[in-house]
Amino acid sequence: MKRIIHTADAPVAVGPYSQAVEVNGSIYLSGQIPIDPASGKLVEGGIKEQTRQVMKNIGKVLEAASCSYSNVVKSTCLLSDMANFQAMNQVYGEYYPENQPARAAFAVKELPLAALIEIECIAVRDI
Repeated sequence: MKRIIHTADAPVAVGPYSQAVEVNGSIYLSGQIPIDPASGKLVEGGIKEQTRQVMKNIGKVLEAASCSYSNVVKSTCLLSDMANFQAMNQVYGEYYPENQPARAAFAVKELPLAALIEIECIAVRDI
């Protein structure tokens, strides 16, 4: 059975997609960009501040799915510039101190709202 996951504590979907979808205990989170859900605007600052906001948004969607970062098994990090990889990696690692998920990271031409980063992930309920 397919269940749509939504929370007001993360940015609203700005298109025809859901914040996350659960199917058979797997939760597929749509890419999160560094939007502050309270203001609806991109957070100010560089890659560290933007990565931290993205991870907070992911945490809120995971929470709405009754999960946490420990349930994440795969992440995909999209960067506007690979020169930001090390700084992004430092902040990202704060959220996964052990049992880190599998991950891919690569640069793309551009991201929505000129964000520096977008992260999508997959979580599994019963780990």
